[in-house]
Amino acid sequence: MEAAIVERLRRSTDVKLHPDLIHAPLIYDEKGKKALIKLYQEYVSIAYEARMPVFLCAPTWRANYARVHQSAIAHSINSDAVHFLQEFRDSQVHHKSEIIIGGMLGCKNDCYKPDEALSVSEAQLFHTWQIEQLVLGGVDCLIAVTLPNVDEALGIAKAMQATGIPYIISFVISRDGCVLDGTNLNDAVHYIDNNTTVQPLGYMVNCAFPSFLCPDQQPKQLFERLIGYQANASSLDHCDLDGANKLEADELSEWGNLMIELNSKYGMKILGGCCGTDGDHLRYIVEHKKTNNPK
Repeated sequence: MEAAIVERLRRSTDVKLHPDLIHAPLIYDEKGKKALIKLYQEYVSIAYEARMPVFLCAPTWRANYARVHQSAIAHSINSDAVHFLQEFRDSQVHHKSEIIIGGMLGCKNDCYKPDEALSVSEAQLFHTWQIEQLVLGGVDCLIAVTLPNVDEALGIAKAMQATGIPYIISFVISRDGCVLDGTNLNDAVHYIDNNTTVQPLGYMVNCAFPSFLCPDQQPKQLFERLIGYQANASSLDHCDLDGANKLEADELSEWGNLMIELNSKYGMKILGGCCGTDGDHLRYIVEHKKTNNPK
């Protein structure tokens, strides 16, 4: 999967992020499009060289109904962002068929504050508009990321299941392996699986260092449904990383070896990076997996 997009753009001097919609409006600006394409191209090139498929997400993390409608930006921004990424995929002559496009959304409020989350019914109602816009754009799948609360996650899942498009639910976890609202990760998976008629394609974790999962302490059945991990580069807690002025990152080899283990020992097929990561992190995975874990 892709590595960091938003955080790399945030630290760039070439573009300015929108105060509400973050990186989505960059698709309407020539300089912004070039900055996005540069990052996507870096990640696709790594996948192409490694002969692996790659999962890219439309830059729509914060383009929800409330934020779009209070801005002066086009209301078609979600479908436009998908079209932007489709055009990029079409330009990849040698790897086009190996690029998967995900329609990405996040929670309504702060992804590190589970108490601000919506209820199940509120979430289903609130997120339906953006989900429908992403489907209208023609995504291959839907993915909800940085979810700190299982009730809002369930509401999103209920809205996603109505589309008939495969979807993934990705939680933010703390260093004890639990969702930020305190729910055991395995219980969170069962909660959503048991309360949806069309279950998610699978579950992921993002915006957390790989050791936060505590995989050796998790029940084996969790890994039948946990299919991916998009990890922070730093093992600092979220409160220490949020709004940090400088880039925080642990040793690349420690990060990479922990990620490779999630594949080799626990069977996770989707590996990518979140805050603080770049192409070097993805390159470490593909190069060392090929050398040390040829499965």
